[in-house]
Amino acid sequence: MCVYEMGNLRVIDLTKELHPETESRRCHLFRFNTGGPIPDYHTIMDLTSHLGTHCECPYHHDDTWPSVAELPITNFLGRAVYLNFGETVAKRGQITAEDLERVSAGRVKEGDVVIIDSAYQIEPFTPATNTDADQRLRVGEESARWFREKKVKSVGFGDGVSVESSNEDVKPFHDILMAENITFLEVLKNLDQLKQDIFFISFSPLPIYGLDSCPVRVYAIEGLAEFS
Repeated sequence: MCVYEMGNLRVIDLTKELHPETESRRCHLFRFNTGGPIPDYHTIMDLTSHLGTHCECPYHHDDTWPSVAELPITNFLGRAVYLNFGETVAKRGQITAEDLERVSAGRVKEGDVVIIDSAYQIEPFTPATNTDADQRLRVGEESARWFREKKVKSVGFGDGVSVESSNEDVKPFHDILMAENITFLEVLKNLDQLKQDIFFISFSPLPIYGLDSCPVRVYAIEGLAEFS
């Protein structure tokens, strides 16, 4: 279940569920009882910072840029815009500034979280990633400059867009945006459950100093007038 009704509001969970036995990235839980007459269970979590749905912060690409705890809470919530390119860009095509202008149609505002997606979807972090079976659209320097010019606060990715298709794309896309403290929100799920393409979003990571990225619980709220 990923959709919840709360009065006039509609809440959509956009997070990938994780199971330690099946997750391809590091995810181990060690549960123990501290003892005493009343059971008191604790869990040691052995996780990679880029696990499941996660938020990447500037420290991910430069030791001198802010880690998770050094960014304000407002960086992780606010107005979101969902841009789905469908099949309007060729398979494995590079998303251009012209593509972004066309699909956004003037809806993107300063401070927005922009989520991009396409019809060419594939599960990330599997043996099929970056093989011939991977037809996802790509981002690079040109799309990064467009997001920077729009002064967005975060860029999110559905399963139809690859953020790490090649070294030539990865470096400029990360460096251009993270230099402006723009975060990345990766491995979003259930985007097909959205009924609106503009909504409120929240994805707060744990405020740990020295952390470059963090798994997050992401949710969209449809029906808030000031975020529609």
